[in-house]
Amino acid sequence: MQIDHPIHLDARGRTAETGREDHIRDLIEQVLFTAPGERVNRPTFGTGLLQLVFAPNSDELATATQFLVQGALQQWLGELIQVDVVDVRADDSTLRVIVEYVIRRDGSRRVAELERPL
Repeated sequence: MQIDHPIHLDARGRTAETGREDHIRDLIEQVLFTAPGERVNRPTFGTGLLQLVFAPNSDELATATQFLVQGALQQWLGELIQVDVVDVRADDSTLRVIVEYVIRRDGSRRVAELERPL
């Protein structure tokens, strides 16, 4: 078992735990929504994804964002997952990211659908 993210207490008043598959999804969320420089001992960790949504919208930006996300996931989680598809969309006031990936340990396919308000 792993500590659930974000850290919170379970019904027993203990630190909430999660299974391996949910932990990997939590790790994906941390990589995507952490800005580089936000972590003291890992200044290059993250994507800066939330800052990119304010750039002028274009096909080039969408493609660059998808490569940025895929590269960051490969760099930080490449031992755990193989990323197959990344789809990033800014819908109204919400950033939606869909990541299709394979868990290397057992070969199972998963989809993480993540969103953050802008």
